[in-house]
Amino acid sequence: MKKIEFQYFEGCPSYKQALTNLKEVLADSDLEVNLELINVETPEQAEKFGFYGSPTIKVDGRDLEGRSGEFSYNCRLYDIDGELTGIPTKEYIRERLFNSNSQNNNSANSECC
Repeated sequence: MKKIEFQYFEGCPSYKQALTNLKEVLADSDLEVNLELINVETPEQAEKFGFYGSPTIKVDGRDLEGRSGEFSYNCRLYDIDGELTGIPTKEYIRERLFNSNSQNNNSANSECC
């Protein structure tokens, strides 16, 4: 079973649609997941949870986009097909989840999960 963390903060204008997209992808899949919603309320919590901005989706502790490094208590932008957006699309989420599901988790080339 995969553990998925959806990290956000209340003031983020993108998190509700991003969460809807994630839930729809999960509902349409046969993946067994434990979805945990984490409301990050302070910069200190951002560091504690490894928060890269709102919204952040982590699968088994790894960022969906493959980010690492410094944590951020800000809105987040995703680079999807050369366009910056605050809302990861269902297609983007699906591609990352299913590609990671079929890869060997020990692969050095694995970007996510």
